[in-house]
Order: sequence, then C-alpha cells, then structure tokens
Amino acid sequence: MPRGKKYTDALKRFDRSQVYSPSEALDLVKSLAPAKFDETVEMAVRLGIDPRKADQVIRGTVALPAGTGKDVRVAVFAAGPAAEAARAAGADIVGADDLVAQVDGGMMDFDVAIATPDMMGQVGRLGRKLGPRGLMPNPKTGTVTTDVGKAVSDFKGGRVEYRADTRSRGVVQVPIGKVSFSRDNLLINFRAVVDEVNRAKPAAAKGRYIKSVSVSSTMGPGIDLDINALRVPDEEIRASA
Repeated sequence: MPRGKKYTDALKRFDRSQVYSPSEALDLVKSLAPAKFDETVEMAVRLGIDPRKADQVIRGTVALPAGTGKDVRVAVFAAGPAAEAARAAGADIVGADDLVAQVDGGMMDFDVAIATPDMMGQVGRLGRKLGPRGLMPNPKTGTVTTDVGKAVSDFKGGRVEYRADTRSRGVVQVPIGKVSFSRDNLLINFRAVVDEVNRAKPAAAKGRYIKSVSVSSTMGPGIDLDINALRVPDEEIRASA
C-alpha cells in the first residue's frame, strides 16, 4: 500500500534494523507520529500459537490502568432492571428487541456491545452484523454478563478486548493509549498488556511464546522491541514521569 511523504520521512528518522526497549520505542512513536490529530498508540504481539486450534485460542480483555484516551460508546442488550443498571452506569445505547432490530437494520454507532445471557438468543442472530466487526458479545471477554453495570463501567474506564484470530496468524493487536499520553502512562498500559498476554498463554503453546513485539501510532511506522527486555520495572516508570 502506498505511504505518504510524512510516513516515508518518519522511516528515515530511526534505525529500522535496531530493536528498542519499551521506553525508547514509545519515545520514538510519540516523536514520529505524523498526523495532526491525536493518533492512537497500538502494540502488536506475534505469538507462537496456532489460533486455528481450539486449545490455542487467545481471547480476553485487559484493563488499561491509564485508560484508552478514547470515548468508548457502549451498547447494551438488556431489559428490565439490567437495562436500568446499564443506563445508570453510563451506557450510550440500551435496548432489547428494539435494539436488536436497529442493529439488524444497520445501526452500528457503538464500539462495544454487552448483553445479558437471556438476550443472547436474539443477539446471536446478529452474527453477520456484529461478528466481522469484532462486536459480538462473548462470555470470554466479559461482554455476556448479568452484571451489565460493572461491564459498562469497566469498558468506559479503559478495559479493551484482545484476540488472535486465524486471519492474524497469532498476532494480538491492542491499543495502549494516545500519542498525547505521557510516556509514563503508555508504559503502564504497555506493561498491563504484556502481563495479560503472558497470563493467557495456552498450555498447548510450545517453543517461544512471544516471538515479536512492535509499537506504532495510527499513521506512523512500527518500532520493533527487544523481546528479551519487555518487562518494565517500577523504577523506570517513575523515572519517566
């Protein structure tokens, strides 16, 4: 895919053959971000798994301590007291049969979909709408739950989903903040994702589990990290504050 002049210029401003520490890489991402808007910072982790095998599926959620820097729009499929709890927690869209009909008609003005278990019979019929966008509620990600109020608060407060599907060949991509974040906050979120990915390692995974890690901004180049130095100590975060 053709790249713009700003992207090409950014490639010339660092050594692409070198691997960097998390702090160095995030400093580069911030300095190389070419767009005028506040770009998202994302990390990509290539894992030594085969996500086509059921015993090597990686999927879940991770709470980013410093938040995402994004106003997350949450839709909740619920009725009765659960719907009231969702509204009280700040859900943007709440409904039952009416919301199912709206989504079936093409309304997709949300970033996260949550459902109570009793609604999944109807929500399941929206698979062709929600599935390709990664929005289908799933118990593994905490988006099918009886406690919709807590789920709404969690996702509004910085919880994000991650997954490695068959198309990505074992790559997990997770947003960890915005270019405007301090390096300290990006490091805190980076460490949370590394810890979560390690925690989620399938027992069936063999050999090297984390094969590569890179970070980038929305419009900027990827910066490769030294996978032998991914752990960010508390002292380094405090020093960067």
